[in-house]
Amino acid sequence: MHGKGEGSGFKTGVIDLVAGSLGGIALVYVSQPMDTVKVKMQTFPHLYQNMIDCTTSTFKRDGFIRGLYAGTVPALIANVAENSVVFAAYGACQNLVATVSRKPTVAELTALDNATAGFLAAFFSSFTLCPTELIKCKLQALREVQQTNLTANEKVRHISPYALTKQILRAEGIPGMFRGLTSTFAREMPGYFFFFGGYEATRELLAKPGQPKDEIGPLNTMVAGAVGGVALWTAIFPADVIKSRIQVQSLTHSMTRVGMDIFRKEGFLALYNGLQPTIVRTIPATAVLFVVYEYSKKLMTELFM
Repeated sequence: MHGKGEGSGFKTGVIDLVAGSLGGIALVYVSQPMDTVKVKMQTFPHLYQNMIDCTTSTFKRDGFIRGLYAGTVPALIANVAENSVVFAAYGACQNLVATVSRKPTVAELTALDNATAGFLAAFFSSFTLCPTELIKCKLQALREVQQTNLTANEKVRHISPYALTKQILRAEGIPGMFRGLTSTFAREMPGYFFFFGGYEATRELLAKPGQPKDEIGPLNTMVAGAVGGVALWTAIFPADVIKSRIQVQSLTHSMTRVGMDIFRKEGFLALYNGLQPTIVRTIPATAVLFVVYEYSKKLMTELFM
């Protein structure tokens, strides 16, 4: 899977990075509307009855671009940054796990080994994801945040990602851009354990006897990607709810305290507000992510290796 030698290893890392970026772009355009609905339901659960109500209300008030596709620019930046780093780091961490477990190539890693590599890779991607996702979440919930302070005659003011970034930096400095980093670690690292573990285990199950899992075909690759995505979000959704609350509402409390406050005031199920739109968006989004990643990687490997 990874070639030998310094030059070959560098090329493989670049290919992983570029393929991850392409997969991240595809993921955003497929998933952004349901991601917006998820963030709104997580941070303002009292305003919406369910996923359909939130989707239709958002579309009627703000339309397709400013409503359901709000935060697309930072989402693209976030996902390209995250997926380029996480897939490049995943390849490097696969090599590390193979070395530690004394396996000659990463092709011989088990699903558990790959899950461990994903867990380690997510540590690095969290630093790139946290600031960009902070801007994305704030833009997605902008209407609801402003409505709490508006008078009857005032209108919601739209703000660009750049202007919002400047506003945060002026008010809070660089630390303000990393609000929610701890909860991002708590979400990303176990999340990517299940993400890559579920993906690799499903690829092994779908491979015919004697067939390499890299050759199971695009449809089966999409199924494996969807399984990985569902495994990720089901496992870590409470941490994502807490992260969204901290980022959107600019909370300064620890994630443990925020989580306990949600549990005491709103009940256990509040920690799963927005799970339905998340699963709805995750199945096609991660299916597309992995098929774009795997096949662009295969094409670039054939061209440049």
